[in-house]
Amino acid sequence: MYSLARKLLFTLSGETAHQLALEGLDAAARLHLVKPFVDQPVHAPVEVMGLTFPNAVGLAAGLDKNADHLAGLGQLGFGFIEVGTVTPRPQPGNPKPRLFRLPEQEAIINRMGFNNKGVEHLIEQVRQRRFDGVLGINLGKNLTTSVEKAVDDYLLGLEAVYPWADYVTVNISSPNTPGLRSLQYGEALMALLQPLKEAQARLADQHQRYVPLVVKVAPDMDEDELNSVAQTLRHLKLDGVIATNTTLDKSAVAGLRHGEEAGGLSGRPLTEKACLLTKQLAQALEGDLPIIGVGGISSAEDAVERIKAGASLIQLYTGFIYQGPKLVQDCAEALAFVRGPQGQ
Repeated sequence: MYSLARKLLFTLSGETAHQLALEGLDAAARLHLVKPFVDQPVHAPVEVMGLTFPNAVGLAAGLDKNADHLAGLGQLGFGFIEVGTVTPRPQPGNPKPRLFRLPEQEAIINRMGFNNKGVEHLIEQVRQRRFDGVLGINLGKNLTTSVEKAVDDYLLGLEAVYPWADYVTVNISSPNTPGLRSLQYGEALMALLQPLKEAQARLADQHQRYVPLVVKVAPDMDEDELNSVAQTLRHLKLDGVIATNTTLDKSAVAGLRHGEEAGGLSGRPLTEKACLLTKQLAQALEGDLPIIGVGGISSAEDAVERIKAGASLIQLYTGFIYQGPKLVQDCAEALAFVRGPQGQ
């Protein structure tokens, strides 16, 4: 059924298809029509960052930016869902068109630009959530906030979402907000994350619950840059890292329709790059931080390889768009088998 639905949706523009699919899923959820067509969710609990994940397969940020579709997405077998990226104030994002499918490579190029309805709207949606899995909230900065003052936006976001999140992601790796990736390196990274760790400690006391703080990094780093990032994350005792965001390297899609579009590339062309970075990052972190692996995971075999590379959990995005809910089930079953009965 998903294959047929995808064919119909792919006759529409990427963004129109995206919204129509999510609205259709919401309607099906309201009418109790999702679960009969989806296999029983895999129950294979995994302990990571002090949280119990029902299984090791999550939905990456970006698909449900405003937490508007948790009811439907929550019935597709994910062990965890990450919503956002959300900014303190609503913003429209970049001009359309800004989302392009490259079906020959099962890939997507996007330059969305953190389009979202703002953190207040997201919190209202999360308050009403009916998803029993782990919920992550992904934070960004507003376009109109300078890079030098980015920490102010992340602090506002963390303060707002802390009571409602199971973990919080600091997104400093999107290629679609000018200057954002510069925050990943050196003193800029330390200056951003240290106040956030201090705020996390204060909020943990205030709310009597500890919410893990993780950072999402880009795949377009050399080994020295990666080692520097790892050193900072270990020094500040971050709770985890998500590897990776989309890539600016379009060599794998050169010559294809939309292959030269500006924005970040995701899907199969990212598989090898993201897996290699995960392996290098795991070596640099020396077990001090868990890794959530994302990028180019389009099969159960990809999921297993990412775990073998050093990830503790995985997330899906573009592979899910192309393969549908069956990919969630396949990956969760494969990872449950690899980990064995103790979830290790």
